[in-house]
Amino acid sequence: MNTLIVCLLLITFFGFIFYIFKGGNLMLGFFIMALLWTVIGGISYQKAIVNVFATPVANYGSTIVYIIFGSWFGQVLVESGIAPTISHATGRFGKKRPLVTAILVVLVTALIFSSAYGVGSVIAIGVILLPVLLSVGVPRPIALTAFSLAIGAPMYINVVLFNQMKAFFPKAVYGGKYLIFGICAALVQLLAVIIFLAIHAHKFDASKAEANLQEVGATADRKVEVPKIPIIAWVIPVVPVAMNIIFKWDAIPSLVVASILAMLLTGKMGSYKKMMSFINDTIQKGIGNIAGLIMFLLILTMFSGAASLNAERFQPIFKVILPHSTLAICILIGIIAPLSLFRGPLQVWGAGAATAAVLSGMHLFPDSFLLPLLYTATLFAVSTDITQSWNVWGLGYMKVQSKELLKYGIPVMWIVSIINEFLVYQFLGR
Repeated sequence: MNTLIVCLLLITFFGFIFYIFKGGNLMLGFFIMALLWTVIGGISYQKAIVNVFATPVANYGSTIVYIIFGSWFGQVLVESGIAPTISHATGRFGKKRPLVTAILVVLVTALIFSSAYGVGSVIAIGVILLPVLLSVGVPRPIALTAFSLAIGAPMYINVVLFNQMKAFFPKAVYGGKYLIFGICAALVQLLAVIIFLAIHAHKFDASKAEANLQEVGATADRKVEVPKIPIIAWVIPVVPVAMNIIFKWDAIPSLVVASILAMLLTGKMGSYKKMMSFINDTIQKGIGNIAGLIMFLLILTMFSGAASLNAERFQPIFKVILPHSTLAICILIGIIAPLSLFRGPLQVWGAGAATAAVLSGMHLFPDSFLLPLLYTATLFAVSTDITQSWNVWGLGYMKVQSKELLKYGIPVMWIVSIINEFLVYQFLGR
């Protein structure tokens, strides 16, 4: 009987993958999957109400708070002028050193998105930094790839995205060994992007800069109005991470302090009325930007609850096919990391939600290990997948074909994933 149930669960799982490939709505898909896995798994009515549709959602509420504060801080970085000013200053570096300028753009992008998050922030920064890359002769596909990979690199330490992962691994902690791993993994990806730019530097052609800029609706002599802020404010994006490392602060007070410093240094606290107007505006935009995401994550926890209750049914199969060595499973996930693409079985905000929920429910490995294990594979997709929201925007804005982003991005991210999975073992799997 158990074999039949497992087969039915797997059929719905592969059906879900097909549904995703056809462009189906993820939130609706996960809700239907939660219902199907509840019925097929024979979960009792009362148990389903409590352990699938109520408790997981309620327990995730505290994590939603972290996402809200993180999104607000990201909006503060944009609206205060800190992120645009850093971006604009990068563009003024000059055209005489195109490779150095391109590398600087990558580093600035990573700095900003160590705390900022969301497609709105990506667009606000992208319309400034992407033309900078084009103006020094970087071809559009290479510029977009470098920019997308540079956004993905600091997501290892981005508190908003980390807390989304906690929907599957609630016992994982942002700090300690994880944060050391996250910084090292981010540096590995950044180094890979820099090497990528260096390899393709011979394709930089300043003579085509104006044509590429016109293609995206920009000009070489474009004037972007940015506020004047003190240079010391440029360190604000890394303040939340620094507070955690140095003082062991929780993310929420770190984000609040960083937001206050941002407002103080950029003159947004000049008067009570101005301060309250700025706070209200950034809160509305910050929370508004993630309203759909929050609902999606809450629905996702319902499916996670159903998958966890069915996890025992998969134990005989997983015990046979899964390595019990942390090193072996890290190598395995690194090798098959491309399965995270197109919302596949290693992308936790896609079909990989089932993989994550079942692995967590089986308790073969601790959450502190499983989160970075699957996070690394997921960030493969976040960095170069054409279903990622800001990558979709970038493709349209830069007039780049999907296959070009995949062609340039996949080889880089595959190597990065293998290296970073080894780091998962070194820091959290031994």
